[in-house]
Amino acid sequence: MSAFVIDAFEFSRSNGRREGVTPVAEMKRLAADCVDTSGEISWALQGGTSHPHGFPQIMLSVAGTVQLECQRCLTPMAYEIDSTTELLLGKDDAEADEIEETVADDSIDVIVGSRTCDIRDLIEDEALLALPQSPKHEVCPDTAALDALKAEKPSPFDVLKGLKP
Repeated sequence: MSAFVIDAFEFSRSNGRREGVTPVAEMKRLAADCVDTSGEISWALQGGTSHPHGFPQIMLSVAGTVQLECQRCLTPMAYEIDSTTELLLGKDDAEADEIEETVADDSIDVIVGSRTCDIRDLIEDEALLALPQSPKHEVCPDTAALDALKAEKPSPFDVLKGLKP
């Protein structure tokens, strides 16, 4: 079994802990959303059953810097990922739905756990969910392209005024 494959329920029951760093280049889906594959994602998983209802849970944290394309100026920009989520585990879809109804908290995600859970998928999913839908610089560094688009164009009505006798 791979070092990244865990029994999610045993990991939770035994309060397991794993942490590490994964290069963005090894995360195919995340790398596809980035301008380049430089950077790393630090991650940590902490198992437990401390949820008030006693459901098995995994706390997942991801952090790191990725290079995204600014949707305003179309140049690369560094984006800092820093996200933590609580995952509650259900044995199947029906139990996951039941847990979701019981908890009724949108800040907590309920997933179907597995005895052969590849944590790389959980880590990459969390990193992807932390990305902005439309990344933009606070202040774009190179606004020449934007300025050219915003340059004042003569009004067609001004041309018509010149035709008036």
